[in-house]
Amino acid sequence: MYKKYNAVDLFAGCGGLSQGLIDAGFDVIASVEYAKIAAETYKLNYVNSTVFECDIRQLEAKKIVKVLDGKPLHLLAGCPPCQGFSSIRRLNKKISVRDDRNSLVMEYLRFVKELKPLTIMMENVPWLREYYLFDELLKELTKMDYKFDVDVINVKDYEVPQRRKRLVLIGSLLGEIEIAKGSKNKVTVRDTIEKIICKDDPLHKMYAKHTKKIMEQIKLTPKDGGSREDLPETYMLECHKKKNVGFHDIYGRLRWDDYSSTITGGCLNPSKGRFLHPTKNRALTAREAALLQTFPIDYKFPENATKTQIALMIGNALPPKFSYFQSKNIIEHLEKYHI
Repeated sequence: MYKKYNAVDLFAGCGGLSQGLIDAGFDVIASVEYAKIAAETYKLNYVNSTVFECDIRQLEAKKIVKVLDGKPLHLLAGCPPCQGFSSIRRLNKKISVRDDRNSLVMEYLRFVKELKPLTIMMENVPWLREYYLFDELLKELTKMDYKFDVDVINVKDYEVPQRRKRLVLIGSLLGEIEIAKGSKNKVTVRDTIEKIICKDDPLHKMYAKHTKKIMEQIKLTPKDGGSREDLPETYMLECHKKKNVGFHDIYGRLRWDDYSSTITGGCLNPSKGRFLHPTKNRALTAREAALLQTFPIDYKFPENATKTQIALMIGNALPPKFSYFQSKNIIEHLEKYHI
């Protein structure tokens, strides 16, 4: 008999992780999100989940216990914001940037201790692995008898059409558990956005507008993977003419038959990375960026959200398809123990 498993999504953002949980078969009964516009987006898409719109540091675990109403918590999932560990914030150095959000991994641990979920899943940027608080987290999980697996993996290996490395931690009180194996199916930019039909979709009409000079530069950029380095020198900024300076992907086009570059919070601004359409003379639309993150084509965003807010929500999200593979793996683990 098919059984629904209960999950809670901490640091839910606009719902990328939750979408994968639901697709895999979990019932996300509660979530926590501090940012108002992200919480609003989450509520638009998951009307049956109780959303705690607050700073997680001020949330008592007993409020989630109340929502559980005696039901077991099969999975506690979350992606604690750790902006101080992002490669852009660190400028690729091996040290973190001081940021209050770096310690939110301990809030995740607090909820593990108080809710005692059967399984756990946490995702983050790879450099979190070097942070002393992450080691503290693992030590505490061991004390609580969780068996866990930790690794840095690439979402492109899980039918996500982009390169994006992520640190994944999964654990269980039931027994040994391993991170989900990848898929042999390669999904490309072409597979994802070439033939989309979004005629009346306001998100597909949302993309960056440029000055005449920048538009000339975009038109001259070779189709299907060209970049600013392919342009005549007259179109290059002085700061970009120096060797080994700057990000080489800015104002670059995506390639049809390859993975996208990482979809970041700047995904609607080609000055932030390789975010130009492979053949059309424009940047990605918000809908295309969301699809490259593997959100469903009908995923809703608030009408009052700005382009910057939508780009940030999309870029900060965990790709739902990646979440699906990890979540399905955990369900199979639970079923193995007849839970």
